[in-house]
Amino acid sequence: MGRNKGGTNRKYTYEEKLRICRLYFDEHISVGDLSISEEIPQGNLGRWIIQYRDQGEEGLRPKKQGKPSLGLRKVKGMSELELLKFENLKLKVEVERLKKGYTVKGVGSKKVYVTLDGKIIKS
Repeated sequence: MGRNKGGTNRKYTYEEKLRICRLYFDEHISVGDLSISEEIPQGNLGRWIIQYRDQGEEGLRPKKQGKPSLGLRKVKGMSELELLKFENLKLKVEVERLKKGYTVKGVGSKKVYVTLDGKIIKS
């Protein structure tokens, strides 16, 4: 059973995951019963149980994901060193993009990727 059309993925907190894993290990409640009572897909629950079994409580903590530049924004009050690091990171991203042979024109939904010889490769 999937989510409703237009629904969003549910995010589970560390505390919720820990409480549910402890129910499994301490109270010996089956994965199927927990899945139904907590309204959690069995796949998620099984993954949490394996992480808890193999790594302990730390296995349930959220992992950092994504690109390092996404969390880095120009903010008022940044020190000169932080501004230089920010600019350096932006330039590194630009160099990698140019190595791949395209430029980005526009922003948001109007963003298009143009090769260096002027052909649109993705819009």
